[in-house]
Amino acid sequence: MSFSSDVRKELTDITGDARHCMIAEIGAFLLMAGKIEYEREFFNIRIHTENEAIARKYFTMIKKTFNINTEVILMTHKNKSRQTYLLQTLNTEDAKKILLATTILKYEGDLPVLRQHMDYMLVQSMCCKRAYLRGSFLGGGSVSDPEKGYHFEFVTLYFENAEYLQNTMNHLEMDAKIVTRKGSYVVYLKEGSQIVDLLNVIGAHIALMQLENIRIVKEVRNNVNRLVNCETANLKKTVSAAVRQVQDIEYLRDTIGLAALPENLEQIARFRLEYSSATLKELGELLMPPVGKSGVNHRLKKLSEIADQIREQRGGKIK
Repeated sequence: MSFSSDVRKELTDITGDARHCMIAEIGAFLLMAGKIEYEREFFNIRIHTENEAIARKYFTMIKKTFNINTEVILMTHKNKSRQTYLLQTLNTEDAKKILLATTILKYEGDLPVLRQHMDYMLVQSMCCKRAYLRGSFLGGGSVSDPEKGYHFEFVTLYFENAEYLQNTMNHLEMDAKIVTRKGSYVVYLKEGSQIVDLLNVIGAHIALMQLENIRIVKEVRNNVNRLVNCETANLKKTVSAAVRQVQDIEYLRDTIGLAALPENLEQIARFRLEYSSATLKELGELLMPPVGKSGVNHRLKKLSEIADQIREQRGGKIK
């Protein structure tokens, strides 16, 4: 199964919420996955899902919350490769009861108005925010495999619902964004830490631990790679400097001879030729008396300066 499927499975097992939380979750799910029909004072609600556990959960929640038996129809597609569960509430009074409770249906005088969002009063408490975001995920949410990247999104047909989702998430100190995609509105998160927070809010704690473990491994791997790259860069720099030093010393040897150098410079020059791959610290320990890294570096720079002066005097190119 995909990581999204694991999250859905975990969320469908969450039961026992208070009635006000179940209303918030049912309303969110309807706005994401439901189709509400209204004609001549008659209302009906249809929900399509390919997930049996989701169909079973919302059948049970509607029964517990409203004492309404939702009709469930199993639809098999022509190629028989997949099945879809259709949950429908065809009785007008039952449908109105659900829609009024979730505030998706409001009356302005005697005129019924179907809305694309719920009242904010329904998700004022933290428990209802959890339920609302959980229902939104089960109705139209997905999360990418954290091994490949971090991306959490809700897809809704309604801009008002997208804004409602964004505001709810941002109220929880997340940084949700909205983009359009193929006629739908996508509310998404890209930060791994914020996705962890959202999984915690909706109650997907097992999935949260899986994602955290993957994040830790990836972070350690990235840190190791950075250290290796840094060490490699430093090694290349050291090797490159040693090669230049050897070239300068060989030039001095072949022109004026190393014996013409001051004793301290002659000594370090001979050791650099003999131990071309040694570090500055190692070269310093070979000298008598021993010299620190800065002292060794100073002497090698002096040798390079002398080599450049002789090249210039003889009409050669200075590196």
